[in-house]
Amino acid sequence: MPTRPPSRCTDPTCRELATQRGRCEKHQPIAWAGRDDKASRYGISSGRWRTLKAAVGRRDNGCCWMCGTDEADAYVLDHKVPMAEGGSPVDLDNLGLLCGPCDTLKSASEALRGNRRRLERRRERSSWRPPGPLGG
Repeated sequence: MPTRPPSRCTDPTCRELATQRGRCEKHQPIAWAGRDDKASRYGISSGRWRTLKAAVGRRDNGCCWMCGTDEADAYVLDHKVPMAEGGSPVDLDNLGLLCGPCDTLKSASEALRGNRRRLERRRERSSWRPPGPLGG
């Protein structure tokens, strides 16, 4: 099966061939660039976030709230109920420590649910039709 010929990088000043996503290696987008920091996303400072993580760590004795392991070197502070699903950003009952494998698993399932919600909203918007003319 024939493949299409390589194209030029989409950067107007670049003459290199595109390797991925229409760009050369030099002009690949930076992962997570432009993503809000915690203060913007949750409305709290990084110092407050560290304080919450320490409080949750003391409460949970440094254990992962999903699997209960206490052998991990680094835990992440995570919302048990995501904010997109109505969870509180700073309520200690909604915060817990997660080990790396559990964080990966939970993040993937949250992304899947979020994508489903986005798809449902898109379907609802596309299925809506304005009412037709009256009388007939």
